[in-house]
Amino acid sequence: MDLPTFWFALIAALWLGYLFLEGFDFGVGMLLPVLGREERERRVLINTIGPVWDGNEVWLIVAGGATFAAFPGWYASLFSTAYLPLLLLLLVLIGRGVAFEYRGKVDTARWRRTWDTVIVLASWIAPMMIGLVLSASVFGLPLDANGDRVGGPLVLLTLPNVVGALAVWGFSFLHGAVFLSLKTAGEVRERARKFALRLGPVLLLPVIALLLVAQLTQGEAWTWVPLGIALAAALAALARMISWREGQAFALQGIALAGVVVTLFGALWPNVIPSTLDPAFSLSIAETASSPYTLTVITWVAAFGTPAVLIYQGWTYWVFRKRIGTHHIPPVHAP
Repeated sequence: MDLPTFWFALIAALWLGYLFLEGFDFGVGMLLPVLGREERERRVLINTIGPVWDGNEVWLIVAGGATFAAFPGWYASLFSTAYLPLLLLLLVLIGRGVAFEYRGKVDTARWRRTWDTVIVLASWIAPMMIGLVLSASVFGLPLDANGDRVGGPLVLLTLPNVVGALAVWGFSFLHGAVFLSLKTAGEVRERARKFALRLGPVLLLPVIALLLVAQLTQGEAWTWVPLGIALAAALAALARMISWREGQAFALQGIALAGVVVTLFGALWPNVIPSTLDPAFSLSIAETASSPYTLTVITWVAAFGTPAVLIYQGWTYWVFRKRIGTHHIPPVHAP
């Protein structure tokens, strides 16, 4: 495997890590008013992701930085075309982070309700923007021979891209419910489990539609394999939820997501952005990659930095691995 192909696979893996980790905390935010019926229950939901949500966002930064370093042509065409959804994504992520930190600073219901609204709205908007941008890279953009966008700022709003936005949103919603069933105790756990079982099949429909559109329009014969694994793992996850095996269901959702990412990036390869105007204008891995020297340097940096980050983040999840219930939540106090 040459270095450009290696970095293409590594960027796919970074997006897999981000969607898996940030997906469930987006889902927790979306479920805040659904499963948290009083203040202590809402604090339980927030506390499940309190120690990890900011670390999860590092994967997005690394994925964007790796794209910039390894494939500057890919970065330039995609990020300039998707400027508006990426700007909205940045704003809602900032607002969401501020809301987590500020909701407990003043002991009034109105104050907490305001910041809860910010958390919920940001958690709904962010996964849709991410799905829109990723789908635009997979299904293509109206690029000319110079790699420049042709058309207005709303060219991303095609049917396949909208399906991709709904797919990431639906997966995050379901992923959050499974995570909360795994991480909470008492009534919150029971509500999360019931939510996952009742709405899980519906929330998976956009994911299935996304896979089929990608496979039927751009897929190869071999990409049917990860597609089948993704669907089988998603259904098996719901089956394990019926048996109260939330840990196994959570792991199976990770396998399902891996199948989705492999299917999408496998359908995309050897391009990084297909052109919807003319296939000859498509941006390929080879022509958008950095120089061999640059790729060699960042490969050595990644070889030393990646294990350290994985060890630290794994240790964080291990320390905060236990379930949380309302009996763990102390009374609200003024700072």
